[in-house]
Amino acid sequence: MFSKLRTDFRIIFERDPAAQNWLEVLFCYPGLQALIFHRIAHWLRAIGIPFIPRFISHIGRFLTGIEIHPGAVIGQGVFIDHGMGVVIGETAIIGDYALIYQGVTLGGTGKETGKRHPTVGENVVVGAGAKVLGNIQIGNNVRIGAGSVVLRDVPSDCTVVGIPGRIVYRSGVKVSPLEHNNLPDSEAQVIRTLVDRIEALEEQLQELQETRSNIKTPVLVAAGNLVIEEEKLLKVAPSCHLKDKAIQEFFDGAGI
Repeated sequence: MFSKLRTDFRIIFERDPAAQNWLEVLFCYPGLQALIFHRIAHWLRAIGIPFIPRFISHIGRFLTGIEIHPGAVIGQGVFIDHGMGVVIGETAIIGDYALIYQGVTLGGTGKETGKRHPTVGENVVVGAGAKVLGNIQIGNNVRIGAGSVVLRDVPSDCTVVGIPGRIVYRSGVKVSPLEHNNLPDSEAQVIRTLVDRIEALEEQLQELQETRSNIKTPVLVAAGNLVIEEEKLLKVAPSCHLKDKAIQEFFDGAGI
């Protein structure tokens, strides 16, 4: 237990540039304090002592805002950064050197018994507000984007983004664990592809309008009681161009 606590203490200086000295880390880092409470509670639970482990866990939650069930298994070198609102369930397993940000939930999906919480591999980064739910396996070196909801197993060396979480492979790309903002945006890529396709169709329509602009004889098209001249219909401009100011500002400001 004490060797794990030493590793938990040292890893903070490696991963948090704001860590200045050991006194500040010991007394002002709720993630480390929560792990200290948890390791004591987990050890007492392992030797069969009732009630006290849960009470220690409750005190840790009150003081740090981080709720870790005494039954959870947490490896060494785990860093809970800031940590407010983090919830780690009873049967959760977290591998060595995981990095967990505030608002993360490693929880269950119902009232099932037995193993009902996630198993997280080594060197995993779980972004702020992410929810990893159910008895699922998260492989080593996985990065889970902020706000993602993961409900299925994730292989090693992958990045997961979105709701529900989608796997984005990043083979051959090494990224620092602290660069959790450097994530691919699959939804933005799809939107951009659709916009490009619509613009291509608009260009084709414009070419068709120019080709038929020399038609002199109007052709009447009946649509119920409404009669429209085709010559006029071809000259109607689109009501909303995709490159208008509002959409362009959205693209520029949303990181797409």
